[in-house]
Amino acid sequence: MLMAVIDRAADSAADPQLAAIRRERFLKAALPICTGIALLLAWEFGVRIFKVPPFIAPAPSDVAMVFVNQWPLLASNFWPTFYESVLGFIAGNTIAIMLAVAFVHSRTAERAFFPIAVFINTIPVLAMAPILVLIFGAGLTAKVVIAALICFFPTLVNMVRGLQSVSPQSLELARILSASKSEVFWKIRLPSSLPFLFSALKIAATTCVIGAIVGEWVGADKGLGALILDSTFNFRSAVLYATVFLSSGLSVLMFALVSLSERLIVRW
Repeated sequence: MLMAVIDRAADSAADPQLAAIRRERFLKAALPICTGIALLLAWEFGVRIFKVPPFIAPAPSDVAMVFVNQWPLLASNFWPTFYESVLGFIAGNTIAIMLAVAFVHSRTAERAFFPIAVFINTIPVLAMAPILVLIFGAGLTAKVVIAALICFFPTLVNMVRGLQSVSPQSLELARILSASKSEVFWKIRLPSSLPFLFSALKIAATTCVIGAIVGEWVGADKGLGALILDSTFNFRSAVLYATVFLSSGLSVLMFALVSLSERLIVRW
């Protein structure tokens, strides 16, 4: 009987806290949605009131009609950019992680190759894209390489920093216990590097889309980048804005997938 009373008292005390947590989560989700709706309404009425020419800034309702009436066009150009972004994301981050592991285990390799990685990162992607198209052609490979390069350096830097962030006490304990290099890596270095890695992957999830689109600007007849150029030169502003929103949606989708993976893997 006494335990039942204690449990009810604990539940009643937890209810306000639970309600506050739910209210905070609701506000966190509702505020950006309401802000976005308010900006769209301001855009819609601003275009109508000030009679902005459609080729400069179409109304959001006109952009929405593009999604309804010309969805096959948008979808057919969405998938090439999606493939290029995903492949570039995987390739760039995989190479960056492998190099970071090599740098941590070999100071000579870090001194030899890290300055080269810094130099490559200083080259603007718009200047690098034509060179890569000349080397690899105007096909899929050039776009994937550009997307990989643009997300490579942040992952490399963060992964190196994460692998080196292990506390000296943990390394000393592993040495006392005669742990091998592989055991130190898998049980100490890798877990400590995961928060750094996912911070970089969130950046790469958005920048790889930019890289794929830049590659399509240089040479492509399919993809969101090619559609942006075509709609710009033909003054189809509603299609242009719809394509930009679709590109942004792809970046948000990839960012959300990386964030979900982080929540599932980095539970601590």
